Amino acid sequence: MTASTALLTDRYELTMLQAALADGTADRRCVFEVFTRRLPPGRRYGVVAGTGRVLDAVRDFRFDEEQLEWLAAERVVDERTLEYLRDYRFTGDVVGYAEGEVFFPLSPLMVVEGTFAEAVLLETVVLSILNYDSAIASAASRMTSAAVDRPCLEMGARRAQEEAAVAAARAAVIAGFAGTSNLEAGRRYGLPTIGTAAHAFTLLHDDEESAFAAQVASQGRGTTLLVDTYDVRRGVERALAAAGTELGAVRIDSGDLAALAQEVRAQLDAAGARRTKIVVTSDLDEYAIAALAVAPVDSYGVGTSVVTGSGAPTCGMVYKMVSRERADGSMEAVAKVSRSKASVGGRKAAARRLGPDGRAVEEVLVCGPPERVLAWQDAQWRSPEPTLRPLHVPLITGGVPDERWTGAAGVRLAQARHTASREELPRGARRLSADEAAVPTVTARLEP
Repeated sequence: MTASTALLTDRYELTMLQAALADGTADRRCVFEVFTRRLPPGRRYGVVAGTGRVLDAVRDFRFDEEQLEWLAAERVVDERTLEYLRDYRFTGDVVGYAEGEVFFPLSPLMVVEGTFAEAVLLETVVLSILNYDSAIASAASRMTSAAVDRPCLEMGARRAQEEAAVAAARAAVIAGFAGTSNLEAGRRYGLPTIGTAAHAFTLLHDDEESAFAAQVASQGRGTTLLVDTYDVRRGVERALAAAGTELGAVRIDSGDLAALAQEVRAQLDAAGARRTKIVVTSDLDEYAIAALAVAPVDSYGVGTSVVTGSGAPTCGMVYKMVSRERADGSMEAVAKVSRSKASVGGRKAAARRLGPDGRAVEEVLVCGPPERVLAWQDAQWRSPEPTLRPLHVPLITGGVPDERWTGAAGVRLAQARHTASREELPRGARRLSADEAAVPTVTARLEP
């Protein structure tokens, strides 16, 4: 049975619902928007990830009897609200940036439309997924960009809460990682899994020779042997003695990785093991990967940095109401004006303007009367302007999620979108040096 996501929320979502049911505003149509006001310091772009998981979470946002009994016992909400929750289903519409798309400050990443009662309940679960997954994907994209054509491998499960580790593996692969050590992520999302042995396996045996011989006997000559438990040079000698020149790879997990990679490459080549690859691990991040660019390294294993967003564990995304139904049935733009936390009212569509070379020059937010914005968006979906690429895609229609974005197929779709979207960035946008957002955001207003 699929676990309910209904209590993965904050108490005030339910208490707001209770008050709105009591005063008759719960059924007013509303539009909520997910965006971030700024990128983490020094970052030039972000990456949308978690969309497929959001669709699963909305599908599973159902209150069962056990949950309702607990809410009643804790006196969180009154009986009328409990009855509403018993039959809760989101029946509205959601559009948003395709998973894997790059984004910038104020990008309307997800637009949720429904009654206040339906839409407000989703705030916390939507933000908890998008903030974490996008932070991981944003960091992972910087790492795969720094690695250029050398594979990055995700192995951070031991540095994250167990379900967060699964989500992190998924997000990292969307941003270009070649595989993960996490088996549940592999099973759930069809991701390639990697891993052979840790230092404990070597320490289990009486000597390094017998450890390597046992691993090769079990996994074949194409396995990866961890050669730094004792002495790297002797470790490589023993690895070659166990597997010969058909050895798949050696892994180095400590020390001066650049210098050791040079020495190990020379040692392998001198022994005729020119096809044997070198994998490096040990607290790598995008800067360490970039520093190893000239070293004879074939792939990078990344753990802590990727599952913690490499210093930016959240994207600061918020879920704000931008339009609501008046008492007369018309829609009115609304906005928060608090200092440093202002929002831009009104429904928006989004597009990316491309230059003659096919690279992005600006993010365009289209604002205006809701019917004009929707008409513009529909026209762009049917026949986009040559220099504008529409960014919003339908995700949920009438409460029904578009399953193209979920499961293993959704991950593959997101991978492709990220590759194309990142290639669209201006030259220099992928540098690791601190700078402003790679693309400016501009507003185009449609007249009534």
